[in-house]
Amino acid sequence: MASARLEHTLLPKVLALPVFSSDALSSVAYATEEILLVLSSATAAASARRFVMPIALAIAVLMVVAISSYRQTVRAYPSGGGAYIVSKENLGTLPGLVAAAALLTDYVLTVAVSVAAGVFAITSARPALLPHRVELALGFVAFITLANLRGVRESGTLFAIPTYAFIASILGMVAVGLARCATACPSASPVPPHPDLAATAGPVGAFTILRAFSSGSTALTGVEAISNGVPAFRRPQAKNAADTLAM
Repeated sequence: MASARLEHTLLPKVLALPVFSSDALSSVAYATEEILLVLSSATAAASARRFVMPIALAIAVLMVVAISSYRQTVRAYPSGGGAYIVSKENLGTLPGLVAAAALLTDYVLTVAVSVAAGVFAITSARPALLPHRVELALGFVAFITLANLRGVRESGTLFAIPTYAFIASILGMVAVGLARCATACPSASPVPPHPDLAATAGPVGAFTILRAFSSGSTALTGVEAISNGVPAFRRPQAKNAADTLAM
């Protein structure tokens, strides 16, 4: 492609966000569930709830640290500064290859886990689709593949609607929750624990909390995608990439 036409394919921030944040947003969608699954496997669900917010806040702090680090990285490596480039230039070839292998594994698992989590949510809302969950998952993978083959800018336009709809729904959910708690927070009806769980449940220990923190840290996956795609941004590329990370 001629250089004059290449400029047309560069992404503004409003399109770069859905392209590069899809990985991170899909992880956020099931990170809280992973925390609850770990805590509920160790103790009764009612007593585990009080640990969810502290763990989530700790993960949020870690995410702020990671984003701040990547904002510095995109300015230091305006031609693209993912884990592979940074590790190779600062630590050597072998650490760079280890980072590259980890990223390849992460990208494969992100597609698999995110699609599986999405299909699980759909079949939970529509149980009649449960027998077709494998076909649904394969269809979504094929759709994502075809969308990305259209090009970065075209896929950004396509993914913008679900991405911004997801962000709006999360903000709306938080706003409704805060509005309901403005006077008095409604209390949820207690759910009796499963007999098997009640028989084996014990106090939540440090190992369980750390495991829940580790599982919930899936919310951080995909944050590095923007640092890998700095050349796809409109000029000034490093500044626009750093601003998109802050979004």
